[in-house]
Amino acid sequence: MKKIFSLLGFVASLAAYAQGPLVINNYSDYDFRGHVIAHDMVAPCYPRVANNVPIIVPADSHMGNGLQLEYKNFRDQFGTSLYPMADWSVATSPNNDFVWAWNDANLVPGGTISNTTKWGIAKFGMVYAGTTIGVPGFGGNIALYPNPCYPYLSGFTTSNGLNSADIFTITSGTVVTTYIQIF
Repeated sequence: MKKIFSLLGFVASLAAYAQGPLVINNYSDYDFRGHVIAHDMVAPCYPRVANNVPIIVPADSHMGNGLQLEYKNFRDQFGTSLYPMADWSVATSPNNDFVWAWNDANLVPGGTISNTTKWGIAKFGMVYAGTTIGVPGFGGNIALYPNPCYPYLSGFTTSNGLNSADIFTITSGTVVTTYIQIF
């Protein structure tokens, strides 16, 4: 009986930190250009995984029209996402940073990296649609709250109040989905 409870506790602890899906809904008139980071939520916050090149989610790309960015996990996103990431930057400590391909054995769902990281932060700058020209004042860092590794706010509003971005999670059963919404 003790073995069963130990096993259930171990599985529950993995689910608590499992990466989970990521969805970016961009309802704005601008393209999202940035990085998303999944990391261990306990100091020293490693491992940490981020997209190797900027993600671009075009203006007006969201769940309402089926054009949202959706990553089921580090590996499977490559074959299922409209905006696949070929390589991930993986840091296992401050001095060890590697670039791993999407199909690297270390990034499999249920593996150590996936089970010890959780989507937690976005670093972005909105750009005029179809360009690389930044929209003044519309960008920054947002992080899930509470986030002991990155003490950024979970929401952002432009100084004119016309645009905003936020990050949050929704749990359904044992699946925790992280959403980034841009308006």
